[in-house]
Amino acid sequence: MTLIARLRIILNDVDPQPMRHIEVPLKIRLDQLHDVIQAAMGWTDTHLYEFRVGDAGWGVPDPDGFYDGPMDAKKMALEKLIDQTGTRTIQYIYVLDVTEN
Repeated sequence: MTLIARLRIILNDVDPQPMRHIEVPLKIRLDQLHDVIQAAMGWTDTHLYEFRVGDAGWGVPDPDGFYDGPMDAKKMALEKLIDQTGTRTIQYIYVLDVTEN
């Protein structure tokens, strides 16, 4: 039996506040969850992302190792993250560049 996580995605600082509800396998890796969120929101995966819980973050680490950034999202499953942190809220950071040319 596959355990399912029911997630509510809410965009902060947007009015009206868009919301999506998705269901994913609890064992999904965070990099795969990123892809699901991109599809659910209709985004095109053109920016870096990060999942944050407290002071810890998971995303795409710097391949050169110069930047002390997020841990590798490919190495963390949603179930493991919830078990390790005890959290029910995970912040997903995906910054769109809205600067004018």
